[in-house]
Amino acid sequence: MALSDIADMLGGVSRTRATEITNRATFPAPIDTVASGKVRVWDRADVEQWIKKHRPHQARDES
Repeated sequence: MALSDIADMLGGVSRTRATEITNRATFPAPIDTVASGKVRVWDRADVEQWIKKHRPHQARDES
């Protein structure tokens, strides 16, 4: 998933705020970098797990 997807999952935060969050040491490392090394992508399951642990109020209910 891309940064814009993560921003949406975090309640529609700005891309700038999503970048700050994804740069945290606790955030999962990207699984790849595309577009000449400029665009990072993450595993959805890793991001969902991080949100459940670190921002449970923003976790999506899967039921």
